[in-house]
Amino acid sequence: MSISGGRITTHVLDTSKGVPAAGVRIDLYTLKRDGEQESKIKVAESVTNADGRLDAPLLDGGKLEPAIYELQFHVESYYAQRSLEELGQALWTIVPIRFAVSDASSHYHIPLLIAPGGYSTYRGS
Repeated sequence: MSISGGRITTHVLDTSKGVPAAGVRIDLYTLKRDGEQESKIKVAESVTNADGRLDAPLLDGGKLEPAIYELQFHVESYYAQRSLEELGQALWTIVPIRFAVSDASSHYHIPLLIAPGGYSTYRGS
């Protein structure tokens, strides 16, 4: 945990199976805007463990700052490990979730609940 306490964490659950989603690669970007131009800067990446969680926060140690962030969950590779029937039903390849960090001392936990035909998220604790 950082001195400021600010960090970004996540986990992934497969709601179609009722199990954690292991092996999902997650990339974290900050977004920079210059007028109408937008650029992404990759600041972290990790892979979910057997519990669908990361072994460490994506960002902490005083590195969190007020900004727009984007998590990219690479779920296509997760479904590629499943049955051919599930792979054929999977609509999503990458699930992007953008969110604003306004308080760099807060914990931002952004979970992903996935299924072959849908997904949802919320701010967790």
